[in-house]
Amino acid sequence: MKSWWRRTSRSGDAVPGAAPASAPVPGAETVLRRLEWTVIRRLDGLLQGNYRTLMRGSGLDLADLREYQHHDDVRHIDWNVTARLQVPHVRVFTEDREMAAWFLVDLSPSVDFGSGEQRKRGVSAEFVAVIARLLTRHGNRVGAMLYGSGVDTVIPTRGGRRHVLHVLHSLQARPAAAESGVTRLSDLLESAAGTIKRRSTVFVVSDFISEPGWERPLALLAQRHEVVAVRVLDPLELELPDLGLLTIRDSETGEQLLVDTHDAGFRKRFARVAAQREAELRESFVKAGVDALELSTDGDLVDAVVRFADMRKRRIRLAAGGGLPHHLRRAA
Repeated sequence: MKSWWRRTSRSGDAVPGAAPASAPVPGAETVLRRLEWTVIRRLDGLLQGNYRTLMRGSGLDLADLREYQHHDDVRHIDWNVTARLQVPHVRVFTEDREMAAWFLVDLSPSVDFGSGEQRKRGVSAEFVAVIARLLTRHGNRVGAMLYGSGVDTVIPTRGGRRHVLHVLHSLQARPAAAESGVTRLSDLLESAAGTIKRRSTVFVVSDFISEPGWERPLALLAQRHEVVAVRVLDPLELELPDLGLLTIRDSETGEQLLVDTHDAGFRKRFARVAAQREAELRESFVKAGVDALELSTDGDLVDAVVRFADMRKRRIRLAAGGGLPHHLRRAA
């Protein structure tokens, strides 16, 4: 499906509700302070310490032993202690080795679209800033790779609030990408595979409007790293309202097309194609073995992050076996 998302009205004026291209961008410090107060502060209470569901370290130290609780990882049961005390006990570990998180951020022209006050580009930047700050506050390091018409910026992994400001400023300072032909997300993923040497958590932040062929590099990246596909979208990419005649322009190639959104048949065909693309995207993520998070320009970032953390926690439990072995349930 083509990225017809830089819209103009029939007269060529900007569509009401779309953010003007010349709108001033707040400084990185101002944005991060706002996010710390309005988003991160709320997440501190809602996540209730479950930051390990966002990123898990690779080194473990045995910290304690305690009685088994519902949904504990059965692989951590200490069978010697369980046999001696006749009560299931599990080993409690702490992560002794920090991990790095990488943000692979798609800044191609299609992410500059937004049908309301927020653009996809702004949603991407806020997500990166929030997750990066959450992780660096807990001793982890973050880095970023930025893609415009190609991979043109690599920010090495470091920790601390100052580094998060540097990443956020780099995202904001990038001018809107010029029309440069189609996006090749595979270039970003392949570059990441060659750049990120140590096992890391990798967030691929994109609208995934790209030339085909990115699915295999994503799967290969997920074989070595823990990969999360963060898909950014706008409601108008799923369903068109009745707005009459519109001239819409492919934000990446500049191609224009006059469409009649008053035509109910056209709107249904558009919605059907969009639904098919949604299904194909989700299937690609499943085949690649990556977790997926959707961020909408009209959505709430706090709700999205909490929903994502809960989903990952459930998946971790299922991968661990989902509960206590049958022969221990009576003893528990």
